[in-house]
Amino acid sequence: MAERLLVLAVDIDNDLYRKTKISGPVIGRNEIIRAATKLALADPQETDANTMFEAVKKYDELKAQKYSVRVATITGAEDEGFQADNELSRQIDLLMERFRPDACVLVTDGASDQRVLPLLKSRLKVNSVDLVRMKQAEQLENTYFTIIEKLKEPHYARAVFGIPAVLLLLFAISYYLSLGWQFPVALIGLYLLIKGFGLEDYFISSVKGLGSSVSRVTFTLYMASLLFFIISIVLGYGGYAHSLTVTKDPLTQVSYAIENLLLLLPVSLVLYLIGRMIDLESRHYKYRAINQGTYMGYTLVTLALIYLVSAWFIGQIYFYQLLVFSVMMIILGYVISYSSAMLKKHAVRKARLKDKNVINDIGAYIGKVTSIDSKRGYMMVKTEYGSTLRFDIDRITSVSDKIIIR
Repeated sequence: MAERLLVLAVDIDNDLYRKTKISGPVIGRNEIIRAATKLALADPQETDANTMFEAVKKYDELKAQKYSVRVATITGAEDEGFQADNELSRQIDLLMERFRPDACVLVTDGASDQRVLPLLKSRLKVNSVDLVRMKQAEQLENTYFTIIEKLKEPHYARAVFGIPAVLLLLFAISYYLSLGWQFPVALIGLYLLIKGFGLEDYFISSVKGLGSSVSRVTFTLYMASLLFFIISIVLGYGGYAHSLTVTKDPLTQVSYAIENLLLLLPVSLVLYLIGRMIDLESRHYKYRAINQGTYMGYTLVTLALIYLVSAWFIGQIYFYQLLVFSVMMIILGYVISYSSAMLKKHAVRKARLKDKNVINDIGAYIGKVTSIDSKRGYMMVKTEYGSTLRFDIDRITSVSDKIIIR
């Protein structure tokens, strides 16, 4: 028949890459069978493997009916949010560019219909939606086991169990220390701030990295960093307690607390970031080590500016001194930015990025590097479909046998 069909299986939370390290899109009958088999062996209860097998079955049926048909599996991202939709859209566009199908047959386990269908219908006619159900599970039982399996995944477990547990502990500690409700509320606000700016995964990966450093000298740096951090919190609280006897102005009280907090907090951050740089350098992640050094410089400049404002507010320095020191900090920030750019360009030239494979931070294959322009700060990547994409070098997060970009 004249109509070209694309049978499409969807793994919206990218279990395929997380459990087998196979990147999407997976194209072709044999490749999908190989990937689905590997996923089923890694996790026999994984429904995405059944979805992929169902896509192959549908492909065989349409092939037997003399349709011009292709089959593929696309993957999203673990958080199932914007990043997942963006990655699904990218892979759909790649498949359309390669096969130019007239219509699509979507194969799904039902969990991803609402997210995937709008993305598909905006680009392609959807002829059919094939829903995969496990025969041995009744509806209630299926829902129960789906919830249980989802709660085993860290992303959902942190939200369902972790956040309520932290709240209960904070209020218990606050009650025991007679700190009132303001202390736990402030910490909750700090967490929401970290969550809002997308820094949660960074902190989690940093904490996970401590385990691999127990047998190294960097573990001592991390422990010293933690000790100075605790001392900083104690000093900050001491400054706030002292300010209560000096002034009744809330802003002045906060300034005393910040000034005392920042006496040793920079030492804690420097020790931590130095440890991270040593760990990354030992694993040959030179580019990420440079980024850590850059973060350290920016953090110190920011903390210095906050300290200066606090000192001026409580009358320890004059306003003209605040201006002079602030200008010096801004100049220092520019020097850090310039030095970081130079070090990155040197690292790029030394790393020999040409002909290396490029993947993004959720495991999707992008293509192969064809050329590098270190002066302008970008690299050209040729995809497996023949198109050429340009990426800023600053998007590189890791360089080893392959390049990972954000």
